Amino acid sequence: MTVVLNRMGYAVNRKRIQRLMRLMGIEAIYPKHNLSVRDKQHAVYPYLLRNVSIERVNQVWGVDITYLRLHGGFAFLVAFIDWFSRYVLSFAVSTTLDHQFCIAALNDALEIGMPEICNSDQGSQFTALPFVGCLQEAGVRISMDGRGRALDNVFTERLWRSVKYEDVYLNDYRLPQEAKSGLKRYFDFYNCDRPHQALDYRTPSEVFYANV
Repeated sequence: MTVVLNRMGYAVNRKRIQRLMRLMGIEAIYPKHNLSVRDKQHAVYPYLLRNVSIERVNQVWGVDITYLRLHGGFAFLVAFIDWFSRYVLSFAVSTTLDHQFCIAALNDALEIGMPEICNSDQGSQFTALPFVGCLQEAGVRISMDGRGRALDNVFTERLWRSVKYEDVYLNDYRLPQEAKSGLKRYFDFYNCDRPHQALDYRTPSEVFYANV
């Protein structure tokens, strides 16, 4: 794109094109790393939520990992969300894709509430024994999406869309620590100030704490 625009007489560099493409939600089509790679040595749990009506706070939490594009690299973001209220219970940012930052986020979330069921994909971070053990020790039932079924965790997928279009693409973070600080501000806004149409224009915080 940069080469084509330069040939047309527009003096732009690659970084400017990258920034503008992020702002417009445009990206090249290319193979990406799969964040849901299963470890065949880990146990996989069945999906427990088919035809289940989500009716209360702490009935179901969802957890997922997504990429954060940074200047000169990338990081990973994990977050726990309460499906009923859309409340983001916790998040963590890491430059490595292991289970440790997922456990840290889980422990932070468990300080706020206790779900009946926690749903994730079949990624190795969520099937790792230390992560599964934390859920089992807390008495939480484990549910995992079917392979290739992102819509099984649709609430978290919607959260990622909001996070990226309303914060990450606009702020163009340079460093993981900068991204972590910015995301803290964004999730505070998302939870406490951003009304949701699906919540009758209440905020996730209002719904979560009114029903705990």
